[in-house]
Order: sequence, then C-alpha cells, then structure tokens
Amino acid sequence: MKTKLKMIYWKGEKFWVGKLVEYPEIMTQGETLEELEENMKDAFMLITMEDVPAEHKVKEVTLIV
Repeated sequence: MKTKLKMIYWKGEKFWVGKLVEYPEIMTQGETLEELEENMKDAFMLITMEDVPAEHKVKEVTLIV
C-alpha cells in the first residue's frame, strides 16, 4: 500500500522532531532526517495498521455521514 502524507519537522536541541499533518497525533523523532523519516513510517504503520494482517485487500467506499 502506498500512502503519501505531509510531515512537518524541525531541529530540536538534540533530535529532529516531526509530526504528520494529516495525523497530528503521530509524532516522533530521530538523530538524523533519515532516521526521523523511518521512525515516522514505523509510527504511522503501528498506529494505523497494527491490527491489519499482512495479506489484506483495499477497497474505496463512500460514506454518507
């Protein structure tokens, strides 16, 4: 599954810190920008996909709320 999200990030005193614009509750850090990006991918998958099995299907649906 390919998902494009926007990450805002900044340099803290010791680490790079970032959060996802679309999921502001997902926030993490890394010693480098590369580590921050990897940690963000891991955090996103843990929070949004942790209970989804490796083999799954995706279908777009329309909800009227």
